[in-house]
Amino acid sequence: MLTSKQRSVLKSLAANLSPVGQVGKEGIGENMLKSFSDCLEARELIKVNILENADGAPREIGEELASRLNAECVIVIGRKAVLYRRSSRKNFDHINING
Repeated sequence: MLTSKQRSVLKSLAANLSPVGQVGKEGIGENMLKSFSDCLEARELIKVNILENADGAPREIGEELASRLNAECVIVIGRKAVLYRRSSRKNFDHINING
């Protein structure tokens, strides 16, 4: 669980990120989860577009993605969700979420 300070640090880092993918009317598929999981492993912080025709509210979709990816949903703004998961890779420059 992220503290408000950690969320704030991650939100500021995510401001300049481009979305790595999008969730549309097909919903959340296994290939999409694999792709997002690989991105999280490589970057730790990703932004995802949630299209207008996606089935459900953006917040619900963001939370479901986070849950299925074993990640944290940092924030959902409009139709963009920001997800964070610490990488398990060794010798990796991890994001310092403690400010």
